[in-house]
Amino acid sequence: MTVTDPEVWHAGDAERHETPTEKLDRNWTELLQELRVVQTGVQLLSGFLLTLPLQSLFNDLAGWQKAIYMAATVCSVVASGLLIAPVSAHRLLFAKHEKGVLVAQADLLAKCGLVTLAITVTLVLMLVFSIVVGPVAAIVSGVLSVLGFLALWVALPLRTLVRAQDAAADRRTPDED
Repeated sequence: MTVTDPEVWHAGDAERHETPTEKLDRNWTELLQELRVVQTGVQLLSGFLLTLPLQSLFNDLAGWQKAIYMAATVCSVVASGLLIAPVSAHRLLFAKHEKGVLVAQADLLAKCGLVTLAITVTLVLMLVFSIVVGPVAAIVSGVLSVLGFLALWVALPLRTLVRAQDAAADRRTPDED
């Protein structure tokens, strides 16, 4: 079995004893909770970025630093849009019996929003390090940030999934003592 096999994703569903509609409602509720957590951070980060040009030292930034700033600001706004979009979609699709499509769409938007958020945070970190320490530190901090996000947001969850798959396979395999 691989990570993409459908039976892996539905491994615990039988124990829940829920209808397909109940499952969609649960998935939607869980997704909204996740979005609530991340939206606040994105909005604060966006607000921080939008105030930077008003600071007196902003004009002293080199052209490449301003480019990093602009990229971070654009990514922050895009992340906000992606992470808030499921709420707007829900309003438009409310009571239209499209919960399955809504959950799938919101899942994709949330994943894209998280990727964009990781890029935003990486760019902000690079900007700060470029100002405080210098360009080499900016590059190092950017690389370390990307590696950190990949480790925490991708590798760790995939490792957990593989372990769960292995445990499920062990439970299905008869003991051969």
